[in-house]
This record gives sequence, C-alpha cells and structure tokens, in this order.
Amino acid sequence: MGTVGTATPAARPLLVFDGDCGFCTTWVGRLERTLSRFPEAQPSQWTDVEALGLTRGDVTRYVWLLAGGKRYRGHAAFAAMLRMQPQGVVRFAGQLLVTPPFSWAAAVGYALIARFRHRLPGGTAACALPRPV
Repeated sequence: MGTVGTATPAARPLLVFDGDCGFCTTWVGRLERTLSRFPEAQPSQWTDVEALGLTRGDVTRYVWLLAGGKRYRGHAAFAAMLRMQPQGVVRFAGQLLVTPPFSWAAAVGYALIARFRHRLPGGTAACALPRPV
C-alpha cells in the first residue's frame, strides 16, 4: 500500500480524513500541532472527493494525502507526512514505514487501528467502518 496513482498537483499537499470520526479528527489535530510541516487538512465530508479521483469508499477506509502529484493512503500517507518534515530523523522514520519489512507491520497496524477506531480513545459509534457486504 504505497503510492496509489496520481493526483492533480496542488499548491499545498492535502490530507483528506473522515471528519465524522472523533478518533481521526483528534489525531489530525495532534499531528497538526506536532509536525512543523503539515498539509492542508479537510474532512472528506467537506471535500469533493470525486474531483480528487477518490470515492466515498476510499475516504471511509483510509486517510489520504495528495502531494506532489501523488496519492498516498493509510500508513503510506502518514509516512509521506513524516518525509515532508525538516528533521532528518523524522524523515528517516517516514522512509522506514514504507520499506519492507517495516511497511508490512505498518500496514497491519493501520488496518487494526482503522478497524477498531470506534473503540479507541476519542472514538465514537460514528467512527465504526461499514461492514463488508
């Protein structure tokens, strides 16, 4: 799960997340306060996701970062944000998150957090992912 296709280049990177999810909103706020370089962040509910080449299903299951003409989802989006930072050690950590075998663990960790985000601190029933049909 690294880069997924391309996106129209934007002046500033864009982070699209599930704004109905308290857990997601809390962590976007924390990262915005912590990281010195943070992309513009928009809840998917306020964004024309189709114009960005995404579907409602895409933005329900993953956080997305559109940067440099590329689209990153899930753990790769977080890793790309880390690689945008001026601190070398933080950029290195971001690179590790997309390098096997670390990327495998990061993908599993992201999937578990996404699946159980409604049970994590800050999560609500609105955070629960829809059940597969």
